[in-house]
Amino acid sequence: MIRYQLTCKKDHSFEGWFRDSAAYDDQSKKRLIACPVCGSAKVSKAPMAPAVSKRADLAEAATKAKQVKEFVLNLRKQVEENAEYVGDRFPNEARAIHYGDSEERQIYGEATLKDARELIEEGIPVAPLPSVPRADS
Repeated sequence: MIRYQLTCKKDHSFEGWFRDSAAYDDQSKKRLIACPVCGSAKVSKAPMAPAVSKRADLAEAATKAKQVKEFVLNLRKQVEENAEYVGDRFPNEARAIHYGDSEERQIYGEATLKDARELIEEGIPVAPLPSVPRADS
């Protein structure tokens, strides 16, 4: 992966991640890259200094990654201990609770991205439950 600092014709600055420089060139030529602020597809790479990692930076990153993993594991544990798992019935059950057709309680389960978007558009508060790969996988 390669990260480029990008700017649009209105001087909005943002970053983009690409598989490689050829992927950037291809997407840029097809005008598939757009400014997240104004939507302009007239985007160019900004000058960037190369990223050079130091041993201390790598150690700090590893420590932060471990802290994030512990946070996610604890969050997931809290949800699993304090909410009812409803599996793939999640979208329907969330709607039923929201509209008063089912008892109010904390639930979690499975939903497609489309289902989650529809729930949010209906004003039903949902959030993805982060996960981390299991150690044995």
